[in-house]
Amino acid sequence: MAGSLNKVLLIGRLGADPEIKQMVNGKSVARLSLATSQSWKDKNTGEKKEKTEWHRIVVFNEGLVNVVKQYLKKGAQIYVEGQISTRKWKDEQSGQDKYSTEVIIQGYNSSLTMLGGGGSNNITRQDNTKTTEDISQDAQNDLDDEIPF
Repeated sequence: MAGSLNKVLLIGRLGADPEIKQMVNGKSVARLSLATSQSWKDKNTGEKKEKTEWHRIVVFNEGLVNVVKQYLKKGAQIYVEGQISTRKWKDEQSGQDKYSTEVIIQGYNSSLTMLGGGGSNNITRQDNTKTTEDISQDAQNDLDDEIPF
C-alpha cells in the first residue's frame, strides 16, 4: 500500500528487567515492558492526575539483544523507534484466540537509545535517521546563534 507508514516513537521507563528468550531458530529475543505517562491537573478539583500506558517492546536484533541483556534494568529510561504489530495466538488453557500488540525493533528504520546517563548512550542505529543525541546537539548549536534583538 503506497503512502502508508508504520512508525512508533516512545520514551519511557522499563517496568521490569528485560526478558531474554531463545527462539527455535537459536537466536535470542528481548521482551521489554515500557511505561509512558502523562500528567495533568483536573480542571474541576485542581487535583493532579496521571495516566500510565504500558507497551510491549520486542527486540529481534541479535547484537542489540545482547546489549539490552547487559545494560538495561527495571527503571531504565529508553527511547525506541519501531513498528507496531498485532499478533494472534491461542490460549492453551481456554483454547480462545488472544491478541497481543507489540512494538517491534528489527531491521532497517528501528532503534533503541538509553537515556538519562552521561556519554554516548546510543546503543544501536540501524538507519540513517537522527538519534536523540544528534537532535540534542543540533538544538544546542541552534542556541549558539545570535539573537537579533
